[in-house]
Amino acid sequence: MDSSSLKTKLDQQDKLIESLEKEFQILSEQRDKLKPSEELAKLLTENQKLKYRIDILKRSVQEELAKQRSNPTTTQAMSSPTPTPSRQLTFKYVPPVQERNKYSLSITDTLYSLFDKAIQVEYSNIPEAAVVITGSKVADYQCNSAMAICQALKSKGEKVNPSQVAQKIVNSLEVNDLIEKTEVSGPGFINIYLSKKFAQTELQKLVLSGAQAPFVGETKRAIVDFSSPNIAKEMHVGHLRSTIIGESISRLLEYFGYDVLRLNHLGDWGTQFGMLIAHLKDKFPNYTQEVPPIGDLQTFYKESKKRFDEDEAFKTRAYECVVKLQKYDPEIIQGWKLICDVSRKEFNYIYKELDIKLEERGESYYQKLMDEVIVEFEKEGLVKVEDGRKLVFPPNVSIPLTVVKSDGGYTYDTSDLAAIKNRLLTEKAEIALYVIDAGQSVHMQGIFSAARLIGWLKPEHRVEHVEFGVVLGEDKKKFKTRSGDTVRLRDLLDEGLTRALAKLKEKERDKVLSEEELIAAQKAIAYGCVKYADLSHNRTSEYIFSFDKMLEDKGNTAVYMLYAYTRIRSIARNAGVTSEQLKEFVKSNQIVLDDAKEWKLAKNILRFPEVYLKALNDLLLHSICDYMYDLATVFTEFYDSCYCIEKDKQTGEIKSVNMSRLVLCESTASVLAQCFYLLGLRTIEKM
Repeated sequence: MDSSSLKTKLDQQDKLIESLEKEFQILSEQRDKLKPSEELAKLLTENQKLKYRIDILKRSVQEELAKQRSNPTTTQAMSSPTPTPSRQLTFKYVPPVQERNKYSLSITDTLYSLFDKAIQVEYSNIPEAAVVITGSKVADYQCNSAMAICQALKSKGEKVNPSQVAQKIVNSLEVNDLIEKTEVSGPGFINIYLSKKFAQTELQKLVLSGAQAPFVGETKRAIVDFSSPNIAKEMHVGHLRSTIIGESISRLLEYFGYDVLRLNHLGDWGTQFGMLIAHLKDKFPNYTQEVPPIGDLQTFYKESKKRFDEDEAFKTRAYECVVKLQKYDPEIIQGWKLICDVSRKEFNYIYKELDIKLEERGESYYQKLMDEVIVEFEKEGLVKVEDGRKLVFPPNVSIPLTVVKSDGGYTYDTSDLAAIKNRLLTEKAEIALYVIDAGQSVHMQGIFSAARLIGWLKPEHRVEHVEFGVVLGEDKKKFKTRSGDTVRLRDLLDEGLTRALAKLKEKERDKVLSEEELIAAQKAIAYGCVKYADLSHNRTSEYIFSFDKMLEDKGNTAVYMLYAYTRIRSIARNAGVTSEQLKEFVKSNQIVLDDAKEWKLAKNILRFPEVYLKALNDLLLHSICDYMYDLATVFTEFYDSCYCIEKDKQTGEIKSVNMSRLVLCESTASVLAQCFYLLGLRTIEKM
């Protein structure tokens, strides 16, 4: 790229940065006028995303300048232009040709890359020359970039029509094995038809190697903070969403090759422990020699809380216990560990039942690190003292962080600052995700802003609050028991097991399944229906919890998907064909895609890489559920019109087996199995 072209590109990016920064300032001013609310939380989220975009653009400009300084005489065109934010991920997701067999290929990202290169050949000097790829009713995909480019050329006085622009783009497409043909239609639309040879190659890869992850370049160290219940309090439905979403995101990152550390940031420190330990000392004075029978920790907590609220003398002793706990008094620490162990057993039961993997790092883990955090902020002159409290005022956040209370104690703000420092600097995480409800949005924005202010959080980090909405009851109010109490998570799961078993017996599955198979099906349905109902909704929205709807065997539900999966798996089994035989078949035979239903199913199967990549980018897992349901629906169309096994109508004996169609069946099942795993759902072979 010559210096003139580079200057033009940098000027364009500077203008975009200036525009974004103005928008960022407007959002900041609007935010400061609002009271803390859901509207404020949403605005803060948009504000943060905009800041992230600005940081990416600035870094892009710096990289271009560095390249120019290191080789100022170069005039040779770069192999791929510096992508704008809208195209930045495109090149990253297309593997080098010699490594394609290691990865599943994303069709849309490959099309973006091909058309971006073609557009840059003809229209690199047009800022509006963005790639627009969509679905199509007449073709497989469509490129709609020509109209915007044509409009930009007309504004410069050039006489041209969209069809001419579209044809130039088509003429500049490099030779590839993805596209069978293109055609220009209407006001400059480029219709794209996929190559069956490409599909056959990808399906062969799928049969031989499974649903491999798409290419994402160099993988990174990631930390996912999720679940995070409080010690001495039972897990409730609010923890369910964080736990389900966090586990699924962790699995998704691991699927792409990221080094993932799952962290359970337990509430295991603070004032409530002084209260609990003081009550423990009174009720079981011999607790250091004999383990007290605190089976019902929730009742124990309520008793201590009542005393704390009503008895001033008890409150004083509770605060004394807090001070001793912070000084690591051996006797107090023993009581603290005892209480934590009782809670931990209950948590671990639920995690085991739901197949959740977590490493415990509660607030106590960061206690000694908090002193360092305070010293560091004070050294930088970022701490202000008001009414005896030490405060930090993060930029663009209306509510300050209280890092030291007037009594000298630390707060959630302090522990979260110590945690983010540890994760970014000690653990070297390049990605840090906090799966916490949307109500904590303002708090998390304050933590991120302060971390950025002190220099821990860099533009190259991806640190996000993965927020989610509340769970509602069927009355569309916050989900509670009939008595108005919070729903215990264990009770919820037990009810799911009861209902799932009843559903199986209603369909008389208990008469055809062994006891072991029945239990496996019961758990797969019970826990699967709860997880799937959560993940199939946009996580940022509220959703209504209804076992009746979750357990329906029609529509986009876990039960329907499990039935569809087991039905597909049974086809090859009933034909007496093994997965090894199918692998041998595709090594020496071409998969036939002549029937319209075969071709439609093949294209749907091969959409999975782009679906997973989308989920990796926006962390919205409902797109995977939508894809599963679409794939199962298209498979049903295929199976109803394309015979895989021909049987004798009188004897029922198998006359012939269409191996090519069995490959499509097993490919569908393989992709669905990967989707189930990513969502944290168990698959079963019989149901």
